[in-house]
Amino acid sequence: MEDLTLSIYLVLTPNVLMLDYAGPAEALRMARDMGAPIALHTCGPQAQISTSLSTSLSGLEPLPAQLPPRSLVLVVGNSNEVVDYATEAARTVVQWLKTAPQTDTRLASICSGALLLAQAGCLDGRHCTTHHTLITDLQACAPTAQVVTDRIFVDDGRVLTSAGITTGIDLALYIVEQAAGPELAARVARRLVMYQRRGAHDPQMSPWLAHRNHMHPAVHRAQDAVAREPERGWTLEELAEVACVSPRHLSRLFAQHTGISVVAYQQQLRIARAQEMLTHNPTLSQERLAQACGFASARDFRRVWQRCSGPASARSRGSAQ
Repeated sequence: MEDLTLSIYLVLTPNVLMLDYAGPAEALRMARDMGAPIALHTCGPQAQISTSLSTSLSGLEPLPAQLPPRSLVLVVGNSNEVVDYATEAARTVVQWLKTAPQTDTRLASICSGALLLAQAGCLDGRHCTTHHTLITDLQACAPTAQVVTDRIFVDDGRVLTSAGITTGIDLALYIVEQAAGPELAARVARRLVMYQRRGAHDPQMSPWLAHRNHMHPAVHRAQDAVAREPERGWTLEELAEVACVSPRHLSRLFAQHTGISVVAYQQQLRIARAQEMLTHNPTLSQERLAQACGFASARDFRRVWQRCSGPASARSRGSAQ
């Protein structure tokens, strides 16, 4: 049976920026503990390194000579790039990035870690980003790259790059969603009390995490159920049973804490599922999308799509005509 575990290697260099490391690492660790098929490794050119908080981290694994299949290398940023990236340790990482990744290895960076990817030639010809104060430096390191200045993170297929500091958590949640699905990513975000997750190509939150910036457990239970099976024809009574409240009380709580109705919430997730399906197969017909996403008919699908989708999504809908 094929092993679907995603092996993630967080690469740290001396004077690592602690929030660049701890925030994403905790998000990934929580996802792993919740059942995501993730194996975490923290590695670097030295077993013990200093940090931006004048503390030290020990127990780092050595940089692996060979990466296993289904690996993702996540290069973490530093607090003083001019000094830190002129060290022998940083040069060791750059050389390792040139030789260790396999054909199926994905690369990623947090904040200034993009500069090390650039020095290794990993960003040549790719769309990428970094902290807003380092945009010029990244353009100089990777003159053929398309450096994006207004994104939280950028997904260019094999390479993922995030902007400054806390955006590493956004990137980690995106990785979790790809590895284990949106419902588990939403659970991690709630555990982090980070409901308004930001996306790769849009400043708006993910539809799977929208309307989650509340703390009511009954409403979250109902939302979890809908997110697991948005195509299911949930009745208010069924969701109320899941939420352990009466149908009337759930309807009132849902509107109070999310700002929308139960039906509107389910429709938004069904449209999100349709958009994901179109991304992978733009030739899908409206009838097929309607059936797969739980709509009564293609006409019903079109009506809800037009109400829920913005201009960019409307362009995608043209492929499903």
